[in-house]
Amino acid sequence: MADDAGDDENRLIAERRAKLAAWRERAVAFPNDFRRDALAAQLLTTYTDRDAAWLETYPVQVRVGGRMMFKRVMGKASFAKIADRSGQIQLFLQESTLGAAYEEFKGYDVGDFLGAEGSLFRTRTGELSVRVERLRLLAKSLRPLPDKWHGLADTELRYRLRYVDLVMNQASREVFRTRTRLMRYLRDYLDALDFMEVETPMMQPIPGGAAARPFKTHHNALDLDMYLRIAPELYLKRLIVGGLERVYEINRNFRNEGLSTQHNPEFTMLELYWAYTDYNELMELIERLLHGLADSLLGSRRVSYQGREYDLAKPFRRVTVEQAILDHNPVLERAHLRDVPYLRAACERLGIAYRESDGAGKLQIEIFEKTAEHTLFDPTFVHAYPTEVSPLSRTNDADPFLTDRFELFLAGRELANGFSELNDPEDQAERFRAQVARKESGDDEAMHYDADYIRALEYGMPPTAGLGLGVDRLVMFFTDSASIRDVLLFPQLRPEG
Repeated sequence: MADDAGDDENRLIAERRAKLAAWRERAVAFPNDFRRDALAAQLLTTYTDRDAAWLETYPVQVRVGGRMMFKRVMGKASFAKIADRSGQIQLFLQESTLGAAYEEFKGYDVGDFLGAEGSLFRTRTGELSVRVERLRLLAKSLRPLPDKWHGLADTELRYRLRYVDLVMNQASREVFRTRTRLMRYLRDYLDALDFMEVETPMMQPIPGGAAARPFKTHHNALDLDMYLRIAPELYLKRLIVGGLERVYEINRNFRNEGLSTQHNPEFTMLELYWAYTDYNELMELIERLLHGLADSLLGSRRVSYQGREYDLAKPFRRVTVEQAILDHNPVLERAHLRDVPYLRAACERLGIAYRESDGAGKLQIEIFEKTAEHTLFDPTFVHAYPTEVSPLSRTNDADPFLTDRFELFLAGRELANGFSELNDPEDQAERFRAQVARKESGDDEAMHYDADYIRALEYGMPPTAGLGLGVDRLVMFFTDSASIRDVLLFPQLRPEG
């Protein structure tokens, strides 16, 4: 059956190529001098209350253009529908009006781009339409569109042929319109708080700001190995040193990791840094931000995501890492949660892998991630992360085992990571050295030592808090999308074949 479908498609493509070849012999095949003066949605809205008699009395001339999505030939009169960026509008074509152009129209295919000029009228069923007086073929479609009732049934094909998915799937187009609105809201929200949007390097000599494996490249002129950034954090904090005080970047990050419904090697983050504040104010900021997004995008703080209802109006829960571990592992004892042999034994009972070099903080996080993280559906701030796994975070004044750091979880996945920044250059240098030791012991995601960043801190950085927010996952939540690939126009895929 698959071969038959392929043969049919090849036959249709051959037929369309033959039509194009014949068209080239008598006209400019892909003209670029047609200019439309109206969009489908504008016409449908503007003239929604105008009946057939009014349109007959007060003729409205329009020039419309778009992809033909429907065609029905009925002898000497035909109907078609064309789609532009705003929606669809119907064309009514008559042989008596168009002459030779009508015969040419009968050879056009669904998927072709047409330019039409004519007057508005209403059909007997009341549909606003264009009575076409002039018609042109603007671009020939050589490949047939999928059946309109089934569209692209194969999910991976939808991602691979996103350009076809967008033609056929209104819901897909709406996802990306919502994504644009969401990103505009993020900018407006932060701009109103006097944050400054900046740009930092995507190619960096040292990959820093996160625990992740980078993509590596080489700059020939400098004879220098460089890395696609895994995070902009260390550059943004250099700007805090420089006195900018409130900065943000909506950035592309690159991490050489696996593909899943939650991960794409290239993804979008919002990162912001705010001088003279701490992580508690960041938690309040992000809670208000999600309230505003829900109000703006949905008109409600009750959000339906993958069959579950979320009430963002309720105060977001706050729980420490250690309490979250105990909540989901009641056999563990609080008194021993920082004891390495005890935590190793717990990992072994739970089937959790660990390294011999892992301290109590790293072991805690392994247990938390494997047993608790995926259960955090309602918005939850998990805070008090171990210093061992937070090399850029400020140590808690009362308990040096912990840092002033939080992560926000929603729908069972991490959405944001924020903390009071470590601005002590000597402490930061020591933590970088510890990360280098982890890297030398085989941890590919451990950080490098960034001497220039230490130098920047030595000039002095004020008390600061910083936040990274996963934009793609945020879009997933507000568009009820199950996979990150649904909210990326061109997600990374395995090669065809």
